[in-house]
Amino acid sequence: MSASIQAFYEEPNRILWPIVELLLVDIINTLRGLGAGEALSTRELIAIIHRHNKTLPPGQKNFAKKWLLPFYHEVKDTDVKRWQAWGVDAELEGRLIRTLQMKPRRNASGVTTITVLTKPWRCTNDCLYCPSDVTMPRSYLRDEPACQRAEQNYFDPYLQVRSRLATVKAMGHTTDKIELIVLGGTWSDYPLDYQAWFVKELFRALNDDQGVAAVVVGRRRQFYDEAGLSRNRAVIDAWAQPTQALVDQGTVGYNRAIIDLYVRSPAWSSVAARQGADLADVEAEHRRNEDAACRVVGLCVETRPDKIDVEHLVWLRRLGCTKVQIGIQSLNSATLRLNNRTTTTNSIRQAFDLLRVCGFKVQAHAMVNLLGSTPSADIADYARLVGQSDFRPDEVKLYPCSLVRGTKLCARFDDGSWRPYSDAELMEVLTACVVATPAYTRISRMVRDICAGDIVVGNTQSNLREAVEAGLSESENPVEEMRFREISTQITGLDDLRLEAVAYETNATNERFLQWVTPGGQLAGFLRLSLPRPEYVSEHSGSLPIGPREAMIREVHVYGRATALHQPGSSAQHLGLGRKLIETAAQIAKEEGYGGVNVISSIGTRQYYRRLGFRDAGLYQHMVL
Repeated sequence: MSASIQAFYEEPNRILWPIVELLLVDIINTLRGLGAGEALSTRELIAIIHRHNKTLPPGQKNFAKKWLLPFYHEVKDTDVKRWQAWGVDAELEGRLIRTLQMKPRRNASGVTTITVLTKPWRCTNDCLYCPSDVTMPRSYLRDEPACQRAEQNYFDPYLQVRSRLATVKAMGHTTDKIELIVLGGTWSDYPLDYQAWFVKELFRALNDDQGVAAVVVGRRRQFYDEAGLSRNRAVIDAWAQPTQALVDQGTVGYNRAIIDLYVRSPAWSSVAARQGADLADVEAEHRRNEDAACRVVGLCVETRPDKIDVEHLVWLRRLGCTKVQIGIQSLNSATLRLNNRTTTTNSIRQAFDLLRVCGFKVQAHAMVNLLGSTPSADIADYARLVGQSDFRPDEVKLYPCSLVRGTKLCARFDDGSWRPYSDAELMEVLTACVVATPAYTRISRMVRDICAGDIVVGNTQSNLREAVEAGLSESENPVEEMRFREISTQITGLDDLRLEAVAYETNATNERFLQWVTPGGQLAGFLRLSLPRPEYVSEHSGSLPIGPREAMIREVHVYGRATALHQPGSSAQHLGLGRKLIETAAQIAKEEGYGGVNVISSIGTRQYYRRLGFRDAGLYQHMVL
């Protein structure tokens, strides 16, 4: 929850509650006069707020939509008699929340995403375009939203999760199904005991109830304060700026700066001594999460292709990981070398094979406008990424390269060997990439949350994707890319849907992408089924965590407005679409000669798969066909 909204609930400001209540009750009464299931449109809500703003005395700050839902929840939790006087039953409350909800698309996928950052740490790469902000993990800048939250919470996973939970609840989103995304450079570079501690604390933050969490948060903040850490930006600047200046001058490298500031720091060293755990600690929190109010339905980390081998993937599975982001940027070896990328095309190919056979969802980072590339080369490179059997990621983060102050790319801009694409060139490249994206691939992001003030030259348009999609909507080019087709918050009946199977091949597997689509081609749900090639499994016999002739369900997802667990709902999530997808996948695997099917289930979905006939079997859940 933002500091400004939080201050609204402090005792001195509660004098404002009666006038806010008048507005809220007006909205409730207006909803009560509508038909069952109807919510107010944005225009209707704004008209009511505007009418009440006219009644405010001079100097009084106008009402804003963002205040209303937090106020409603605060009264319901702390002043039950006042809340009861409003006469809001469950049905009306649902319509009220839909009316007041901020950013409803954030829950359109049916899952609430929480992004956290690991602490600053050494990086084994030194990419030309990569920022070197010594207050952040490599490649991240402190004014990015997730980075600001991390800095304010000492990069502590527990504090970051609890802070984000409060915010998304205040926005009106359900928090029963959580996808955790762990960012912060290369996850594999961190010590294993830190990785285990970080994941344990993520789950613990979701497992603890509000009362317990409040105590833990207070004690944790006190611990960091007493250790000598600060979340005051001015204090952090005074501490880090001398070293940052040396890094910007090129006198000291990023890794050396991290050693000086963090590894050798008495304060950070004392904190690091408490940031360790083992798998037993992690698994204890896993068991708690199976029945928790906030269940983890996905855990994603990011690393580099050259860090991926079977041993590391087994470790990630034991942590509960289900998706891996890998930084590819380009498949062109010459471009990779020019940009100081040590990753090779062969290591990328091997990483894709292992990740897919082991059940992980694969999200690739692709960057256009790198040093040495051209618009036509970028279009061809992306087409190879999504179309060649060596690769074919499930998801893509597609970014344009921007010149960030302090990076080594600045010298290339100064000498004229690199320039940013023009707006027209960039739109041409991104549009071509979206059109080339197959039905089974989702472009999850098209711009980094880099503050415009940190960008020297290059794209600063934050709604880049909207601009691209607007152009595609008006063109005759067919778009199969998943996010473009998502059903979002719409309500759909089962009779309107058809189940399709899209088959494609990779080096190590035969894939089946099962999708529920509307008559207009919109996507209501999907399943990713991998059928590992027997020759690949035989070649790696004894090292893979799967047996011969075992199929793998890598992802099941049904779209629609998220509804709390065990609560009735009208979205696509409540039509039995997931069960039908799984039954169809099992039938396909059986017909293809597979004797069993594994599912890379998340901790919070274990019970769901048990009800469908899967049994716990080590790293996966398994069903005999």
